[in-house]
Amino acid sequence: MRALVTGAGGFLGSALSRALLGRGLQVRALVRPGRDTRELEALGVELARGDALDPEALAPAVRGCPLVFHLAGVRRAARREDFVRGNVLSTRLLLDACERAGGVQRFVLAGSLAACGPSREGRREDEPLDPHEWYGESKAEAERLVLGYRERLPVSVARPPRIMGPGDRENLLFFRIAAHGIVLRFLGPERPLSWIDVDDCARGFAALAEHPRAAGEAFFLASPERTDVVGLQRAVARALGVRAREIPVPPALLSALAAGADVVTNATGHRLPLNRKLARQVLAPGWTCHVEKARDLLGFEATTPLDASLRRAAEWYRAQGWV
Repeated sequence: MRALVTGAGGFLGSALSRALLGRGLQVRALVRPGRDTRELEALGVELARGDALDPEALAPAVRGCPLVFHLAGVRRAARREDFVRGNVLSTRLLLDACERAGGVQRFVLAGSLAACGPSREGRREDEPLDPHEWYGESKAEAERLVLGYRERLPVSVARPPRIMGPGDRENLLFFRIAAHGIVLRFLGPERPLSWIDVDDCARGFAALAEHPRAAGEAFFLASPERTDVVGLQRAVARALGVRAREIPVPPALLSALAAGADVVTNATGHRLPLNRKLARQVLAPGWTCHVEKARDLLGFEATTPLDASLRRAAEWYRAQGWV
């Protein structure tokens, strides 16, 4: 059986490609022209060149693929319409291509906890979506769109929280700060976090494609082990083997620095690791979700401990010369 993976060259997409190949599936990756595909080619992934926003590229990409995983999208942008175009329009175009092609046995969308909004107590799948920023709004709209097709296509939505492990760029800033012996203690109440290791997350996506009870449903994919913003940084320091000192940071200072970083990014085109999206995530009351639905319906559990995931990430960063 062949699976199409959009965004296969990314952090989660490459892990999912490896997981699917390990299950004996053939993998076709939709990749933009000019993208470095050496890692995918080394894995034996079939390449389909094209953009997720190009219907003429999507039609041949989905042909002959009973499984379709839509991971391509926009995580950072200066305008709301860029999130909508990258996350909502691409989803609509791919759904339409799948419907026209026929033969799709499961369409799995990479959703996000951001679509549900922050929570200290933990979000559940039966709660209404409540995004608080542009990225979350676009992921919520993409999820509504996908589930709106469930009478026409067998669809599922995966909602991972923060993803850790080798290849991660979202948490690079914490590693670089910790490498200098610093943990930033953001002032205010504890801000709990759900998270998942990238390889566990890839297994969860595969489970959504394989299990009959996943059709028409959304699932949080997360470790039962929670942390918090400061605890995550302490664990990063442990992974790096660094004794770090804690520096108190007022939330207003972080927000101001993030706004300045976005000005530099927009002016130069060079993406800095700090941005307003990251600052809003860090300063939210919490980002947590419950894991019982995926466990009880699909038999899926994320088993990698946080320290183990971060050690793997630290080794990868050092191999790349990033820390």
